[in-house]
Amino acid sequence: MTSSAEPKVFTIPSGVSFVDTLAAGIVERVGDDPLALAAVTVLLPTRRSCLSLRDAFLRRSGGRPMLLPRMSPLGELDADTLSLTAEELPGVPLELPDAVTPLKRQLLLARLILQAQGVSATTAQAVRLGADLGRLIDAVWTEGVAFDRLASLVPEDYAQHWQVTLEFLKIVTEHWPVILGSIELTDPAQRRNIVLETQAALWRAEPPQGLVIAAGSTGSIPASADLLAVIARLPQGAVVLPGLDQEADDTAWDAIRRDESHPQHGLAHLLDRLGTTRDGVRRWNDVEEPRAVRARLIAEAMRPAATTESWRELEGLDASALANLTRIDAATAEEEASAIALLMRHALETPEKRAALVTPDRNLARRVAMALSRWGIAVNDSAGQPLVHTAVGTYLRLTAELAASRAHPLALLALAKHPLAAGGRDPSDFRSAARALERTVLRGPRPAEGFGGLIAALKGAEYFAQHEGRKDQQAFLLDWLEGLAKLAAPFMEVLFSEAPIADLVRAHIAFAEKLAARTDMPGEKFLWLQADGEGAAGFVHELLEAAEGFPAVPGTDYPALLDALMAMRPVYPRYGLHSRLWILGPMEARLQHFDLMILGGLNEGTWPPDPAADPWMSRPMRRDFGLPSPERMVGLSAHDFTHACGAPEVVLTRAERVDGTPTVPSRWLLRLETVLRALNLDGRIDLAGEPWLVWARGLDEPDAVRPVSPPEPRPPVAARPRKLSVTKIERWMRDPYAVYAEHVLRLRKLDPIAADPGAADRGQFIHSALDAFVREYPGLLPQDALHRLIDLGRESFGPLLQTHPDVWAFWWPRFERIAEWFIALERDRRLTVKPLTTEVSGELTLNGPAGPFLLTAKADRIDSTGEGLVLIDYKTGTPPSTREIELGFAPQLPLEAAIALAGGFGGVAAGTVAELSFWRLSGGDPAGEEKPVKGDPATLAAEARAGLEELIRHFDDPATPYRSCPRPAMAPRYTDYAHLARVQEWSAGGDGGEG
Repeated sequence: MTSSAEPKVFTIPSGVSFVDTLAAGIVERVGDDPLALAAVTVLLPTRRSCLSLRDAFLRRSGGRPMLLPRMSPLGELDADTLSLTAEELPGVPLELPDAVTPLKRQLLLARLILQAQGVSATTAQAVRLGADLGRLIDAVWTEGVAFDRLASLVPEDYAQHWQVTLEFLKIVTEHWPVILGSIELTDPAQRRNIVLETQAALWRAEPPQGLVIAAGSTGSIPASADLLAVIARLPQGAVVLPGLDQEADDTAWDAIRRDESHPQHGLAHLLDRLGTTRDGVRRWNDVEEPRAVRARLIAEAMRPAATTESWRELEGLDASALANLTRIDAATAEEEASAIALLMRHALETPEKRAALVTPDRNLARRVAMALSRWGIAVNDSAGQPLVHTAVGTYLRLTAELAASRAHPLALLALAKHPLAAGGRDPSDFRSAARALERTVLRGPRPAEGFGGLIAALKGAEYFAQHEGRKDQQAFLLDWLEGLAKLAAPFMEVLFSEAPIADLVRAHIAFAEKLAARTDMPGEKFLWLQADGEGAAGFVHELLEAAEGFPAVPGTDYPALLDALMAMRPVYPRYGLHSRLWILGPMEARLQHFDLMILGGLNEGTWPPDPAADPWMSRPMRRDFGLPSPERMVGLSAHDFTHACGAPEVVLTRAERVDGTPTVPSRWLLRLETVLRALNLDGRIDLAGEPWLVWARGLDEPDAVRPVSPPEPRPPVAARPRKLSVTKIERWMRDPYAVYAEHVLRLRKLDPIAADPGAADRGQFIHSALDAFVREYPGLLPQDALHRLIDLGRESFGPLLQTHPDVWAFWWPRFERIAEWFIALERDRRLTVKPLTTEVSGELTLNGPAGPFLLTAKADRIDSTGEGLVLIDYKTGTPPSTREIELGFAPQLPLEAAIALAGGFGGVAAGTVAELSFWRLSGGDPAGEEKPVKGDPATLAAEARAGLEELIRHFDDPATPYRSCPRPAMAPRYTDYAHLARVQEWSAGGDGGEG
């Protein structure tokens, strides 16, 4: 073995472009021979940094073709990249095992979880747990610890729950190694270690002839650090560190070695493994660091807490440290995203200027990408997009939900309106059919389950019975729905037979492809066309291989299982992305060169991120076991932050509130503020961000705010209603605009899709039961009256008692209490009061300037006493107050009294009205309550009639508008037309109509 006694370790300061400086140093070392570069091997942290170094060589050559060094990610060395072969060095085994794919490992672990004793989990939960176990396995291999240490972490006499966890972790300590051996594969992290260790052994045994450079790594993976130690001692080897702080004093450096959260801690630890000190590290080349003052400012801000007393004696730092350094504190996350988008858009005004947003906050990244889209800019997002959120991923999820929900109306409409669904037809025709089905069948109570229920509901739809001319449309919709049912039938048959995952996936994809077919292209071609389709096709192919042997799963588990698997699969767009704008995570941004670097989401808990909760071990247990502490992760994140601060132009951004919650600035910003206060420079960088915030706010601010006036429609008198019920009269008084919208514009509120029974339905069921009881027993009550009323209630509620648990649990007990109160009341009333009729219709014609006006009513109940008629209205809600009745804003019962006085109710002779009464039927405590209306019924009826005649005369004037809520104090509690009247817009402006 030939080696160098002293390791050759270099550094490139953070204030210069790492890849450009690295490329320049490589060229200096190999000379002008164009073939010499091809003999150089460069190992870098990530694939992206390899691409960045390639671009640096191209910039250096002015774009001329050239032979480049062999470049490879240090953590992703493969057998094909090893420098020697078995023939050249037969003593070193080079037959490396293949790694199990993450998806296959996840499913294999999920199967073990489902088979474990004492574990109760759905398939989707087991898959997520499998991903957690996979991360634990990789962490153990990465740190080089052994699972057999788990049992000794906690004494057996203590922490019974830990013993349960140990039993569960036998999945990875005992069962998983057996499975790996049977399939002759290895874990990805283990294989990476083997490759790195094999490469190190090869180079120790036979150093390569060409230059070998490992650059940009902090050695956070122990196996990588060992390989770096070998490279540093190769005759032609070199290790180039990113941004080693060579200016820190010895006291601070000793503190850094103990502080895992410091950005230099990882490099200090790596120097120990390399067998050298800071004094033994040289500059890669003599390039001048243009931002040395800023680098020192950031280093001071990151100084270990134990040595921060040095901030009292800072020298050599002045305002020049803040050159091209901007801080933006936005009020909200949306404002922060808008400001960042403006910064990136502005960068494009300078030719060849490149800008990047660096943030671990994926929500901020998505907001910025969306904000840039307003200018037609598709930004290159290194994290891609989860497959589950793409168009194809959403489509696959919806097809699974349709089958698993047995064609629930919501699932059917969501899928039928998806752009990829066409069912072999023209897509616009397919979606038109879905909208027609929605209007005619799917709104209102849900039809019976399955496609059969939908087809039966369509055949019996009242809409088509009322519109004879629509029979052709009904036939078309039947053909459309039956065709969709035929496409889905094979998938649903497999889904509800508890088939293996592989069979489910095949049936699912067959259905999805058939449904995606259109008149001009088959579905198996159209579905996979775009980038997300390619990603989905790769996912499906890998899933079919990984799922072989997985046991049968319940059909209802399949959509959640698919979601869990697709959520971990990113999709990267390949075309149409801007070449000068990027969104990067902190790790992807390492060693990248950008003219403008925007560091976004600088809030505590986001950057640095809060440590993820370990589902298996506590913090002390992780430390004793040998896994990295949260502080170490913070240190790596801090190194990414400080290195990114070396860009030519840096903008630091944060939001003071995220989703309405106040935030705390990142600890690094707080430290920077403290150092700036010590230098009397506090506030200098904050002011620079003000223009961007002003411009960001101005993007969506109008030039002028013009308050919206309340609507005042004045339709022709001939178009105005000439017939209203007593309940609509109250609406006419409180909210004339609602009457205009319903009776002039003929707008009706759409029922919810697959609506569950609501409060109005409850009132209808109770009314129906009481009405049936009074009709059946108009005289004396039978002994079993309560039981008879309960039976009538069951008939009224019907199948809802079985199909809706909330009806059985909440409504039915209330009805039973109402029935008990009602029977007790009726036994006393029947001694002096006789029921005349229930649910009886009546009408009264009034004269107005524009002609006759017909008032209609349906009285819940009319009783007879010796003194006259008693008009009763059942209220399952809150009855109107006495004041509302006296003021005329609750005229229902007084107007019914006016109709009764005129003999307008069928079968009820005109006579004196003795009493008006509301019966409140809440089913609570009390279950019911009589609330007689105060005042003389005849007087109330006369006043209500006079008020209605005046209202008719008022609206028979063509100049009278139908205002929305003209008297806010008497506005209805709820109206279906407030959004049409834009009440929230004009009521906030102070012009809320009449008092």
